[in-house]
Amino acid sequence: MNGTLFDDSTGPERPGAPLAARMRPRTLDEVVGQAAVLAAGSPLRRLVSAGGTVAGGSNWSSVILWGPPGTGKTTLAMLIAAEGDRRFEELSAVTAGVQDVRNVIRAARDELISGRQTVLFVDEVHRFSKTQQDALLPAVENGWVTLVAATTENPSFSVISPLLSRSIVVRLALLTDADIAELIDRAVASERGLDRNFELADEARDLLIRLAGGDARRALTALEASAGATVGGTVIGLAEVERAMQEFAPVYDRAGDAHYDITSALIKSIRGSDVDAALHYLARMVVAGEDPRFIARRLVILASEDVGLADPQALLVAMAAMDAVSVIGMPEARLTLAQAVIHLSLAPKSNAVISAIDAAMADVARGHAPAIPAHLRDAHYPGAAGHGHGVGYRYPHDDPVGVVAQRYLAEELADRRYYQPTSRGAEASHVERVERLRNIVRPDDPPTEP
Repeated sequence: MNGTLFDDSTGPERPGAPLAARMRPRTLDEVVGQAAVLAAGSPLRRLVSAGGTVAGGSNWSSVILWGPPGTGKTTLAMLIAAEGDRRFEELSAVTAGVQDVRNVIRAARDELISGRQTVLFVDEVHRFSKTQQDALLPAVENGWVTLVAATTENPSFSVISPLLSRSIVVRLALLTDADIAELIDRAVASERGLDRNFELADEARDLLIRLAGGDARRALTALEASAGATVGGTVIGLAEVERAMQEFAPVYDRAGDAHYDITSALIKSIRGSDVDAALHYLARMVVAGEDPRFIARRLVILASEDVGLADPQALLVAMAAMDAVSVIGMPEARLTLAQAVIHLSLAPKSNAVISAIDAAMADVARGHAPAIPAHLRDAHYPGAAGHGHGVGYRYPHDDPVGVVAQRYLAEELADRRYYQPTSRGAEASHVERVERLRNIVRPDDPPTEP
């Protein structure tokens, strides 16, 4: 392996380095939680073990590691570089510019002349602009570097197509509790870690696993902080972990997959009428610092999409919550959001509103947009009556019932029944009323479904 990558005296594994750096796997066998993508014969296994060479002698020039934080993306990039004593260059998309990319590529070409390959690791590649990603293409196409790009976001949406088409995409799994437990136990025992200088109580271990949220780096950082909070003893107990970790910030990227996944879970829990699950996902969004206005907007949409007229108050509650959130802000707005989430979760559900408008829009999209009947057209300008506009229109308020027989849809749409009320909640009262009104308004229409 490349000694510059795993140098105990000057590298990330030196005694004073953070625990997570000291415990970084040195071989594939030490990597935890990625058995599927590192299985025998897998592209990533061959890329690491065979110097990037696949059957037939061809080389991959780019690999995109996609996964949550703390799943081993940087480690795998270093292991790829270590195979064959390659140079390892790292760029952070947060700080690097196009010129930085070009400088690294220029140096890699110079090294290639002398026969040494370079692994270029680009962390958070999704933060690179299109221009910055374009700058990588010549190096990838010509094999000047082996590009290993890491991202927490779906590369299909965050990486340009030319770069994506020249890469193999490897999705890394979120570490399980068992994986995190293995890493913690290894760190406690390893001479590169705590070297058995501390004993970890079971309840403290359980809390560390829970706080990690599937992130190896978070777990080891929390373990190190807990060891540092141990005063006058060698036992890391629950109190030490709680003292070290004053506040838990859950894994959450407001622009990434976690954002969309938790939002989806919140909406689906409310739709499924599980108030406890809905409150749990709301809490995760609030604790992570999600914009409360975003949450409120999603609740307003849900009020019409998933509750609708089964509870006419749902939209009013959601709108009131959105207004209140904009006025009072956090942290008090969490109460308003919780009230709205509880109301929407417990409300009877109906998707008749979205089904109705989608059915109507589908008709229009298919070209069903006939001429508006003349008696419904605007008759307020001079000469309109001469064109037949408004002629024969019956004013409903002149009728004692307030409803008159009158054609509002063109003849070719006479059989359309877009709104189909359900029998849930308040909407149940609409079932008979809608049919009664249709019979009065359109007594001669065929009683067919849309």
